Amino acid sequence: MAHATQRKDHPLSMRLADADIAIIDRAASLRGRSRTEFMRDAAVRTAEEVIMENTLIRLSPEGFAAFVDMLDRPAKPVPEMVELLKRPAPWESKPAAE
Repeated sequence: MAHATQRKDHPLSMRLADADIAIIDRAASLRGRSRTEFMRDAAVRTAEEVIMENTLIRLSPEGFAAFVDMLDRPAKPVPEMVELLKRPAPWESKPAAE
């Protein structure tokens, strides 16, 4: 059965320098994506970040007090993170004997 292609309602055109296209194409290739998919994903992700950075979060005085209280509590170790931090970094490991 043929798969229906989703209609693209709003085409977008951009003028980019050859160097910009080259780096976008390389990155898209590394991700296994088309240029269009890569650019759409990057643009949407960046737009979401900007919106989140500029979104006002409102709390009641009680909610804010509870939030601050949680921030003021001592941190609890996360066993998986403790184990990870005990491992030597790849550049600290000794090379295998030849």
